[in-house]
Amino acid sequence: MPPSITSSNAPSRLSAPGVIVTLFVLMMSACVLGLVIWKAVDARKAALAQNAIDIQNLAHSLAEHASHTFQAVDVAMNGMVDLLRYQSPRPDRFNQFLAGTVSMLPQLQEIIVLDTAGAWRYSSLPQLPLPDGPELSYFLYHRSNIDPALRISEPLPSRLDGGKTIVLSRRLTDQDDHFSGVLVATIDSDYFTDFYKTFRLGDQAGVSMIRTDGIVLAHWPSMGAGKNLSATSLFQGKLQDSSAGYYKIVSPFDGIAKYFGYEKSLQYPVLVTLAIPEARVLAAWRGNLQGDIAVASVLLCSVILLAALLSTQLRFRVNMETVLRERESRYRLLADNIADVVILLDRRGNFVFVSHSVAFVLGLDPQQLIGRSCFELVHPDDITAVKLATSQLTDPTVSRTVVFRTYRDDGSLAWVEINFKLASRADDHDRIEVVGVLRDVTQRKLMQDELTALNGRLSQLATTDGLTELANRRTFDTFLRREYERHADISCAAARYRLFQGLQ
Repeated sequence: MPPSITSSNAPSRLSAPGVIVTLFVLMMSACVLGLVIWKAVDARKAALAQNAIDIQNLAHSLAEHASHTFQAVDVAMNGMVDLLRYQSPRPDRFNQFLAGTVSMLPQLQEIIVLDTAGAWRYSSLPQLPLPDGPELSYFLYHRSNIDPALRISEPLPSRLDGGKTIVLSRRLTDQDDHFSGVLVATIDSDYFTDFYKTFRLGDQAGVSMIRTDGIVLAHWPSMGAGKNLSATSLFQGKLQDSSAGYYKIVSPFDGIAKYFGYEKSLQYPVLVTLAIPEARVLAAWRGNLQGDIAVASVLLCSVILLAALLSTQLRFRVNMETVLRERESRYRLLADNIADVVILLDRRGNFVFVSHSVAFVLGLDPQQLIGRSCFELVHPDDITAVKLATSQLTDPTVSRTVVFRTYRDDGSLAWVEINFKLASRADDHDRIEVVGVLRDVTQRKLMQDELTALNGRLSQLATTDGLTELANRRTFDTFLRREYERHADISCAAARYRLFQGLQ
């Protein structure tokens, strides 16, 4: 029965909207999330790549600054070394020259000249008490080493202000290349840190100038001058592989993860490092990611809303399909089990639908009738009557009935009666078709013919004598009465005619 069929199909059909909506949400969510993740990964790579370029460029600039700072002092000291090798200038004049040199080089604090015993000989400053020269590390170094190159010391306490001072020193020799003293110039470590803090590197960033043996000469912002970093990966491997580089580290100063760039000076045994916190490097990327996540959230909400609307529409559609399917099953049940044949014709008279009952009524296959003309089944002698009835279909509210002969599947004739009318589809009022109900009236036709024959035989028996088969008294009386009435009508007409003539 149709109800059982509908109930058995309903669960699977009702589950279809949920599956479709779920797949739609998953697919759209995957697309949105995939796009956000792809963009985030690509943007992060771009941010890190740009940061690597920026850090290495800045490290190179800082290394050049350090080289130029030391080079300016080195050039000035080189001229003084040559002068003192061959001459012994007057203290007042040479002290004034040293003071002028210090004033022209802002990085310098002072310039002094020590003799072979470490005592003060010349100075850019007024005479001040000095520590014993032989105890100074740079003095001992130059006295025992003939290397004429500039020596850069570790940060030492300044005798002027107590701060950290970088001492630049060179060996002095006489014309016979014998040790004749030490030329010393000092640079305040704050000179470099003051320069480093002019860059807007943000909190927790760090800039260091380090001697190649790992001693920190200057560091901003922690002022960690004098710290030994020789055990770090930079001096254990990186610096040996390349004079410049970029990688990620955990800062030895504050323990924060940072992106780190370094470059070694080509002229002096120092290198400059630059460390930017990972949080700052990726700050812009995180801001953009938050914006992308907000946009993705809006898109996902839109997808969910659209999915809800789609689910509602699909459920409505499935419910409508269920209702229509139930109606169709009922109509098909009626059409397939009714004794009459239900047919649907187009305006040209071709079969569009034929119910299965045609197989029981006429023995024909309903599928083989689809597309054929209905007049092919009408007996040639009845085609005119059928076409006449069809041509009279002009009003959809009026139906026509016609009885005609047709052929069964075995070739025998059958009398059928069809009642048909015009009809239009609910969704297409311009498409007019013909709906008909056809029934087999062969038995009724035979009974009518037999009844007519019986009535004729009865009438013959009523007017004929059974023995002589001649007209009986009833036939004679009927004949007289008919003749009498006929002559009476003639006489009345003649009298009226004579009366009319007399009146004239």
